[in-house]
Amino acid sequence: MGPIEILVHNGQHARAHPLRLLLDTECEDLARVLETNLVGPFRLTRIIAGAMALHGSGVVVHLSSDAAIAAYPRWGGYGVSKAALDHLNRSWAAELPQVRFFSVDPGEMDTRCTRRRLLTQIAPSWRRQKDVARRIARMIAGCERIESGARVVWPP
Repeated sequence: MGPIEILVHNGQHARAHPLRLLLDTECEDLARVLETNLVGPFRLTRIIAGAMALHGSGVVVHLSSDAAIAAYPRWGGYGVSKAALDHLNRSWAAELPQVRFFSVDPGEMDTRCTRRRLLTQIAPSWRRQKDVARRIARMIAGCERIESGARVVWPP
């Protein structure tokens, strides 16, 4: 099968529905969000990136969010996890120069989860999952133009 050359972290977990204010968030709920959005990607990258580094190449992509940069009421735990994921991305890039790392903020996504959480209709500007996947595939194919550790915001 050969070595793993590409790793994309696309998991996300925002926990409670409806989302709660931080003061109303249980510690266990925050821990679950961090486990999915930060610790899980750390564990998998730790296993895969070492082999990539030994092989001398590889690409690791983390799916981020605008909530990593901007604070939104009721999205605190999710935003904290994505901000930490962006920093983890930069840290991996600093420590493993043989592997290219970048995170992508695709913007608002047209998903059932987003519709349910925001309790709104999808705006025409929201990205469809298959379009985002295609765009990320193009980014990976041309990743030498992206600085390792960078946070790429759609559109770049």
